[in-house]
Amino acid sequence: MNRLFAVIACLVTGLVTFAAAAADRGTPAEAEALVKKAIAYYQKVGREKAMDEFSKAPGPFVDRDLYVTVMTMQGDSLAHINPKQRGKNMIEFRDPDGKYAIKERVQIAQKDGKGWHEFKFFNPMTKHIEIKRNYLEVYDNLLFSAGAFRPE
Repeated sequence: MNRLFAVIACLVTGLVTFAAAAADRGTPAEAEALVKKAIAYYQKVGREKAMDEFSKAPGPFVDRDLYVTVMTMQGDSLAHINPKQRGKNMIEFRDPDGKYAIKERVQIAQKDGKGWHEFKFFNPMTKHIEIKRNYLEVYDNLLFSAGAFRPE
């Protein structure tokens, strides 16, 4: 009986831990809402102030593992929580599988003006490479995006 209780206790602990970890992750719906919030903020305060706010971590456009990025249609990074990426042309960026993630993002933006794509990227919360489901939307000829990570 004690062994059965121990097994059940371990299973319950594992499920609670898994549920808590999942709750700490942003969702694709929250990523899309964050992009829309960022565009509204950009419209209100202008480009310079918005890019500075989007790049703050922690900041008002960072929520758990969700954060806003903004780039030109040529792949120039204007806003990112990683200061090493801000101001850098990212068009040739490849994910760990060799996928040209930014080229794909720009192609979707040029074709549809908004949409979703997936690539692998470093999750700043878990410190692991994970699949990122990224929502993108074009406004003022800039590409706004945010993505929700999901473990492989």
